Amino acid sequence: MRKIYLTSLILFLGFSFANAQESVDTQEVIEVQEILEPEIVINWEKSYDDALKRAKAENKPLLVYFTGSDWCGPCKVLGKKLFKTEKFQEYATNKFVLYKADFPRNKDLVEEKTRKINEEIQARFGQSKFPTMLIVNSKEQELGIKQGMYMTEYYYPFFDKAIRAF
Repeated sequence: MRKIYLTSLILFLGFSFANAQESVDTQEVIEVQEILEPEIVINWEKSYDDALKRAKAENKPLLVYFTGSDWCGPCKVLGKKLFKTEKFQEYATNKFVLYKADFPRNKDLVEEKTRKINEEIQARFGQSKFPTMLIVNSKEQELGIKQGMYMTEYYYPFFDKAIRAF
């Protein structure tokens, strides 16, 4: 009985060590992938007024993204699977001026002045759902709206339709 117990203990410890070593190797691979993947930078305007001015000057529609960056799960997914892609970066650079109206629970993530402006924009357009993408012209006339999260492929036809309406 003692041999069975001792053999079981040795096998258990051996498997535990092997699994722990495998986890470390997987983590190292993930860290290396994160270092090697290029960072996608999206040029969100810092000010809504500046975004409107730029949209008018460049004759482009304005994409306003309503998000709860630190609490909204679908917003986080969109951030990773749509906004932080090369495809969106190239598309948006050529087609839109971008403004992120962020409503985080951690109030320190957004300056008070910006938070008040975001609340005004939210009230002006009657938005209460997250995530929401609103596309307007420089006169703030709505060209398209998409609320909620969808597969990323569904956003590009929405963008194209709004651009055609521009």
